[in-house]
Amino acid sequence: MASLRFDFTGLGDSDGDFAATSFSSNIANIECGAAVIAAAARIREARVIVTIAAPSDPSHVIHHFEQRVKDIEREHEAEVDIAGRLFRISKQFLDDIGQFDMEKAIAGLGKTLLVFHSPEDDVVGITHAERLFAFAAYPKSFVVLDGADHLLTRAEDADFVAETIAAWTTRFIHPRARQGASAEADTSGAVIVSETSIGRYALRIRVGRHTLNADEPRALGGDDHGPSPYDLLLASLGSCTAMTIRMYAERKQLALQHVEVRLRHTKIHAQDCADCETREGRIDVIERVIKVQGDLSDMQRAKLLEIAEKCPVHRTLQGEVKITTRFST
Repeated sequence: MASLRFDFTGLGDSDGDFAATSFSSNIANIECGAAVIAAAARIREARVIVTIAAPSDPSHVIHHFEQRVKDIEREHEAEVDIAGRLFRISKQFLDDIGQFDMEKAIAGLGKTLLVFHSPEDDVVGITHAERLFAFAAYPKSFVVLDGADHLLTRAEDADFVAETIAAWTTRFIHPRARQGASAEADTSGAVIVSETSIGRYALRIRVGRHTLNADEPRALGGDDHGPSPYDLLLASLGSCTAMTIRMYAERKQLALQHVEVRLRHTKIHAQDCADCETREGRIDVIERVIKVQGDLSDMQRAKLLEIAEKCPVHRTLQGEVKITTRFST
């Protein structure tokens, strides 16, 4: 992916304007799109990711300098020619490429994605961009750069990309837009679950400012891009249990150092459950094992176990729950 340097001098100013410089001569170095995606997933402040002529398979870049791989491994770095430009590639770069799962990273990115690619790119084919776009969840956009080469060496192509990014990102990182989005997320109270179009069951879950993935394991026909629905249910109960225990310990000033909750979900025949009211069919069983660390007496530990039974999610699961369902208009 050609790394383009932008000068958004207006970003964050009170008037909200963006100034995008002409940067056709500022194509300074090449970076693997995977590196940007991997880093962005770890940067909470990053809201928008832009890829330009990026490969969907990080190892794709290696075939451009296969004859130098042994030199890189032996010398730990070497200068290589990619699309007519010289770049210095390190052994660490090769190692990182070998370990990176682009599909999983894109599916779990949780960021807005803008993909640029040219059908005439003879270094990285446009099918790579199509795969990146398919992996990603919405919001996302795809811009085709007709007639452009891999490194956007024509000034008009580079200018077009800069202007498009400047205009497109205002919707997602403009100060006023960001404030509005935060206000909506904070007040709606809704959990939004939507398909990602990756595989059969992969889902994106939005809870306010937070993003989660869900999927089924491969054994059940999914692609294992995230926890299963029952995994998320157990996570909810486990989180509530640990938080409730911590709150009680703090209020009572107990010497609780650490809480760990392990849960497992199974189904058994009702007739095998001695203390269940249901006598036919199958029932759900959740096994919850709590481990607490700290200078606690047996009486205090017993009380914490009692408190765990009172966590709100536990009460919800054991209480009467009414679920209403309707189609959106």
